[in-house]
Amino acid sequence: MKKKGFILLMAVLMVLGVASCGKKNDGVANKQERNKIVIGMSGGYKPYTFLNENDELQGFDVDVWKEIGARLDSEIEFNRADFSGLFGMLDNGQLNTIANQITVTKEREEKYIFTEAYVYYGAQLLSHKDDNSIKSLEDLKGKKVGVSLGSNYENMIREFDTGNEIEVVTYDGSGLYHDLSLGRIDAVLMDKLSGLTVIEESDLDIKLAGEPIQELINAFPFVKSDDNEKLVEEINKVMKEMKNDGTLTEISLKWFPIDITKK
Repeated sequence: MKKKGFILLMAVLMVLGVASCGKKNDGVANKQERNKIVIGMSGGYKPYTFLNENDELQGFDVDVWKEIGARLDSEIEFNRADFSGLFGMLDNGQLNTIANQITVTKEREEKYIFTEAYVYYGAQLLSHKDDNSIKSLEDLKGKKVGVSLGSNYENMIREFDTGNEIEVVTYDGSGLYHDLSLGRIDAVLMDKLSGLTVIEESDLDIKLAGEPIQELINAFPFVKSDDNEKLVEEINKVMKEMKNDGTLTEISLKWFPIDITKK
């Protein structure tokens, strides 16, 4: 009897151990099975994604995904991290996608499935308000330019600067605007609307420098897989509905002075 009891106890412990391992390995795939979509964002790129006074995520991308989740009847979980680490988290399965003003590029399209475009905007240079020498990429030669680490703007500068005449300074966070205002760098490359937001809401001595240097579009990237192809199809259907019924426009005008969801 003691031997039978011991065997029964071991069997129960093995079952519990398997269940416990299952919980520890609960990644994005299992979250999707429970109808959850995990979104990565920095929380430091106002007005797309930022923390309010109560340390809560707000912004254009936050509202867009809340609406997508409601229409898909899916739970949306926001996972905040430095921008430079978001694509690594996407690649290793910690995220379903990234919502942080992600620009569609040829290189990224080779690696990821993108949803339909939902933002149309321009890459914009910023300079110190007393500096009138910068209006184009050509004017950056011999100068220091601040960009967000790992961003499309960093790639744009490096692709243009074939002669290594521009010093690129990378940042994780908003310190590049303060450094520009203090004269530690000569320019910043970012999107025009975010630049306007910083200029209007801060006392920093910075301004828009020239016209946008390139038109760009944003979309949400997903790792290539059969499951994600189906998920992207569902998201695209919902996003088209949001465009057609004016919801995307309404969300845009909540955060921007213009509708950035239309060309």
